[in-house]
Amino acid sequence: MKVNPAVKIYAPQENFGVFGAALPGTFYRRNESLPTDMRYFEGRPPETLRFGSPWPEGNFTWITKTTEVAPGFHLILLNGTWGVDLEGMEISLAIETPDGIVLIVGCSHPTIGKIVEAAKSTINKPIHLVLGGTHLLPARDDHIISIATSLRDNWNVRYLAPVHCTGEPAFAILKKIFGDRYIYAGLGTTLLLGPKVTVKAEAEQSNRTAMDEEDLRSYREAMMRGPLRALLGGDKRLARARQ
Repeated sequence: MKVNPAVKIYAPQENFGVFGAALPGTFYRRNESLPTDMRYFEGRPPETLRFGSPWPEGNFTWITKTTEVAPGFHLILLNGTWGVDLEGMEISLAIETPDGIVLIVGCSHPTIGKIVEAAKSTINKPIHLVLGGTHLLPARDDHIISIATSLRDNWNVRYLAPVHCTGEPAFAILKKIFGDRYIYAGLGTTLLLGPKVTVKAEAEQSNRTAMDEEDLRSYREAMMRGPLRALLGGDKRLARARQ
């Protein structure tokens, strides 16, 4: 957003969320018998409850269903479980290429199998590459083996580059099952697409970080001011972070 403040950002439309949202003031049940100081908004809720966002100036477009946002670029929207009693909508990006679908997933809360199935039914082309988090961190080995085998044999995923929330046991199992079609893609890795997906070697280049010094400084300040303030030392460390 520093480079292009007007860039369009696609996010799932939800009642609550960090991207900003709104609910009608009538969404919760009332109890008129309670005293005013025990009631939400003292018993006079606004017509619309609006929720904030870290990016209030962002040019957000809310997605309510699987959508083609540009020729060959599809946002796959599915519902997934984040925790014991929390569900949320998650977007994956399916890109049409001459070799098939390149499917970029976030954390795969809807399950990686359902996301692959939705991408294939939307575009009706083979899955050439799946890149992203597969949400297998807490999974048992037998479950991981079943999912990996299904991706390879049932869904005919050609290449797999798992990252993020995949987990070390899953990395090992996926690598064994996919063999030379498994791609290690750590932070900052550049993948070269084509009939054969390869990793671009950044030879003779200095190491680059995902966050520059300004990003790190602002991140430290946010942490000092937020819920970890007491743990991280509060104002004393905040002053040092600014230096």
